[in-house]
Amino acid sequence: MATSTFLSGATCNITPTGGSVIDVTDQLSKCEVMLGFELLESTSLADTGRQATKGLQSVAVNLDLYLSYGVGEIETLLSAITAAGSCTIVVSPSGTTESASNPEFTITTATLDAAPVIMSSIGTLAVASVSFSNGTWVRDVT
Repeated sequence: MATSTFLSGATCNITPTGGSVIDVTDQLSKCEVMLGFELLESTSLADTGRQATKGLQSVAVNLDLYLSYGVGEIETLLSAITAAGSCTIVVSPSGTTESASNPEFTITTATLDAAPVIMSSIGTLAVASVSFSNGTWVRDVT
């Protein structure tokens, strides 16, 4: 089996619904995107074990962002997403050019679970761990 080494460097753009796109790549220290489908029970009386079928899409996005303030910065973005109620997130593993080895994932109508807006500790960078859920996702390699 062929193996390869991947050096991560995800790109991430977030657009609050009705707002302008903000590239958070330079403020991003961790990016996790989990995609899948809800399982729907499809077991019949003739089955000898549980059965399931694919249901609605499910998505979870976890980002660690360096907290910054001002126009076009992280706190302003989180505030805009909270006010809008949802956002679109576009993520690629490495760079913005989509290909089979660098798929782009677009998550629409993602909901911000919680937004830390003030974090302060002496001598440390403030890193906001934010989570998004809900919405739909599309994978693009072209």
